[in-house]
Amino acid sequence: MNLRARIYVENQKKDAQVKLAARLAFLQGKGIKPEGIQKDPILRKIKALLRKADFRLASIGAQEKLNRERAQAKLDKLAAEKAAREKPEKEEPKEAPEKKEKKGKKEKQEKPAKPEQKKEKKEKKEKKEEKEGKKEEGKE
Repeated sequence: MNLRARIYVENQKKDAQVKLAARLAFLQGKGIKPEGIQKDPILRKIKALLRKADFRLASIGAQEKLNRERAQAKLDKLAAEKAAREKPEKEEPKEAPEKKEKKGKKEKQEKPAKPEQKKEKKEKKEKKEEKEGKKEEGKE
């Protein structure tokens, strides 16, 4: 419900109350019994307008209450943030915390046996070639 409509809904309610009082006075002036007054369609329509206005005013009131609560929560939050910002400024650290030293890189271990293995393989190839060379010389 539009919160700005409160004034208009209040005016509609006042008008309906005036019409209700006038209609009741008219029906009683005619001498109609209370059971007949309750069944009057115009009177029932006026009562419906009153109920509708009451419902609208209640919904506007609930929305305004919710808006007030939200605004208060926002103010509380801002006050808490402001207090949190001011609190560290008042407390000055007496001693600066020691800085942690950076961890150095781990030293890589040398890879043993690879150069030796290559030498061993070369020696084996050379021995095979020598053997093959001797065999070829013997065949010739």
